[in-house]
Amino acid sequence: MISTYQRLKRRKDAGEIDGFTLIELLIVIVVLGILAAVVIFALGGITGKSQLAACQADGATLSTAIAAFHSQNPNVTPSQTALTATTSTKSLGGPYIQSWPNATSYVYVLVPGTSPSTNATLTVATKTGTTTGTAVAYTGPASCGVSPGIGL
Repeated sequence: MISTYQRLKRRKDAGEIDGFTLIELLIVIVVLGILAAVVIFALGGITGKSQLAACQADGATLSTAIAAFHSQNPNVTPSQTALTATTSTKSLGGPYIQSWPNATSYVYVLVPGTSPSTNATLTVATKTGTTTGTAVAYTGPASCGVSPGIGL
């Protein structure tokens, strides 16, 4: 065994054998694992921020579509199908948004007004699977942070 070690040591000193030892490889793997853990931990809050930003953007888009519909059709209460209609009709005036937002963490609901002069109310609520949380009237981007679970 000692003769084998001495033979390999002579070959390594002569430059015939190049490579890494097992210890060196293990140290590199451990360091890479620590760096990966730090990066994953640092990016953990990004998901919540992106959900909040998506909720705010969807709310702004829907508010603009409702306002455009109401300004062109003052005597008609907007509905979800009227806003997303793909063909223009005489009474509704056509599409205002391409599709209604379908997110996994929040849901927007358009509550019709009691009369044509009362505009519809846009609400936002958290969504877990098929369960919808408490709806909050959408009054602006801050409404996304009010509903529990959105923006966390």
